Amino acid sequence: MRSAPACSSRARRVSKLSALPSSLARTPSLDRWIEVGIDGEIVISTGKVEIGQGILTALRLIAAEELDVEPRHIRMRTAETGVTPDEKVTAGSMSIEDSGAAVRQACAWARRLMLEKVADQPDQLEVNGGIVTGERLNAPTSYIEIQAGKLFDYVITELTSEKPPAAYQLLGRDGHVRLDLEAKVRGEGVFIQDLDFPGMMHGRVLRPPSYHHRLEALELPVNTPRDKLLVDGSFVAALSDDEYRAIVLVNAARRAAVWRQEREITCDGTITNHLVKHETGAYPLVDGVPKRVRLRTLSTEINAVYSRPYIMHGALGPSAAAARFDGGDLTVWSSSQGIELIRHTLSQILGLDSGKIRVVYVQGAGCYGHNGADDVTVDAALCARAFPGRPVLVKWSREDEHKWEPYGAAMRVGMGANLNAAGNVCLWTHDVWSFPHSSRPMPGREGVDVVAAWHLEEALMSNPPRPSLSAEAGIHRNALPIYDFPDQQVVKRFVANSPLRSSALRSLGAQANVFAIESFMDELALAAATDPLAFRRRHLHDRRARVVMDRVIELAGGLDGPRGIGLARYKNRQCCTAVIVEVDVNMNSAEVRVNHVWIAADAGCVVDRDGLVNQLEGGAIQALSWCLKEAVEFDADGVKSVDWQSYPILRFSEVPHVTTDIIDGPTLPSLGAGEAAQGPTSAALANAVFAGSGLRVRDLPITPERLREVASN
Repeated sequence: MRSAPACSSRARRVSKLSALPSSLARTPSLDRWIEVGIDGEIVISTGKVEIGQGILTALRLIAAEELDVEPRHIRMRTAETGVTPDEKVTAGSMSIEDSGAAVRQACAWARRLMLEKVADQPDQLEVNGGIVTGERLNAPTSYIEIQAGKLFDYVITELTSEKPPAAYQLLGRDGHVRLDLEAKVRGEGVFIQDLDFPGMMHGRVLRPPSYHHRLEALELPVNTPRDKLLVDGSFVAALSDDEYRAIVLVNAARRAAVWRQEREITCDGTITNHLVKHETGAYPLVDGVPKRVRLRTLSTEINAVYSRPYIMHGALGPSAAAARFDGGDLTVWSSSQGIELIRHTLSQILGLDSGKIRVVYVQGAGCYGHNGADDVTVDAALCARAFPGRPVLVKWSREDEHKWEPYGAAMRVGMGANLNAAGNVCLWTHDVWSFPHSSRPMPGREGVDVVAAWHLEEALMSNPPRPSLSAEAGIHRNALPIYDFPDQQVVKRFVANSPLRSSALRSLGAQANVFAIESFMDELALAAATDPLAFRRRHLHDRRARVVMDRVIELAGGLDGPRGIGLARYKNRQCCTAVIVEVDVNMNSAEVRVNHVWIAADAGCVVDRDGLVNQLEGGAIQALSWCLKEAVEFDADGVKSVDWQSYPILRFSEVPHVTTDIIDGPTLPSLGAGEAAQGPTSAALANAVFAGSGLRVRDLPITPERLREVASN
């Protein structure tokens, strides 16, 4: 393959930056990113996956803008190992920043190389709808004539110049049609649960009653051409060529199975007490990074403790996956957000070379985080191994999903502060206790973090929990305040011993940290006899954050009445979001109803305005559900939240009116926004409840029972 040529002085200006986007650096071959078909269709590949966030639509707009073609002429090809670029995992609100930057640069290179083929002064050519014109051309030409059906055969080693924002025709506009929406609205069967292959088998997995049960006996002889009961240690699966027969068989196995409980689920008192009692290590943040340094002993006069319980992803469609073994090769259809990662896990468990494993992404029910998708992918592969040559589709039940997905970790946040004579913060402390916030399957680790691997006869153990000591990771994400204080100590307090399985939930630790910070700011304002907005302004020097806060106040018409505000910049570097929530608190029934939510956000250069609004509003509504209703209930024998009755979520009838405004910055980098609204919304809700009732709720969720408890204390 060719490498980058020296750029002509008359070619488009080359950026002085030298570092490639990380996704492009991992996969620098231009042909892995873009191809021009003989029919004129341009195929753009991405390793990021569509989980309902609209990423394929946004990436198509970026490509169309950079290439100067209509979006309808671009087809997006999403994650498939060995085919699309290796972009690791879709997480962390990084898709626009990583894949977007890579796609933009790949398209800039493609455009440049195509134009250099037809003119020695490509900067004097114009492109409109894929048609190339210029005074020195004998006749107009097109991308099709230049490149159709040909490889670029090119390795990108440096940045080339990109289209200037002033020339944008597509980005930042409203009204772009979502690529994935029409088929879903028409019910065309685009989800992984809808897969249907010729000769397909159906699988259902029988899970133990709890984490700590193992199979003692199962007397249910089944082995017909149509049905099979797969038993490998404590891994039990019912397989049939008919889906209903598979369900009947797994229910029969459930009645016949004898389980042995090896130990109970242990929790020292409440989960917040458990967190403090089982602290494994304390890591003060130094320049935003947790360090193994000595803690300062500080005394604060104003103190408060906030908490959240374990929270489910609660995907509306239970997880599913399909797999097929063919002559030693394995193909898996999965809704995992990390298809490159799960391939290595499958290799570990099955003893197959990873080159023999192909993983194809198929959309599942959106969950924004690490739910059961990786686990059911392994289930499907194990079942397919029992039926070589036949595809097997495995679906989890609702109870499987509720009981066995990895939950968002419970958290405890201790806040402290001192005020000086002027009523300003002179000392700030923040201590956050929690369990691991990410246990995604990852290559290079000795253990395996999927359920089925733990239950096999030759079991593979999970990886020992370790604290992440990088900036803005897991527990301490957004633990650093957005405000400027003269003296502060922020401490990550890691707890390894989690009673329940936990992993990445949308926004990770940011939701609870921002909930605590912004609630405490309101409490400090009250202590200083100061308006909450004025108190924030005195401590807020981030210009973009001040603009966003002022904009949401203007949008809502002020903060009077039963309203509260929350503000944060996700990871302290991505999208800056301010939220105002208005509530009604019924003091007789102790019920909270949210009437209106206002959101203002700055995500830099806006790609798809509708998509960005959807992400912010969806995140806010999800946060309201977490804060008003959601908590995983469990006891010594297992998880008790097994359905939507025992784990209620916000209903459509309870969704408030939402008004959103975006502050566009076309000349600024685009910033991740998918997890930006959760923390500010959580705090704004709690502050609104206080404004409407005088009750300060520090422990989520804000249920009627919780409000009565606070009122009685």
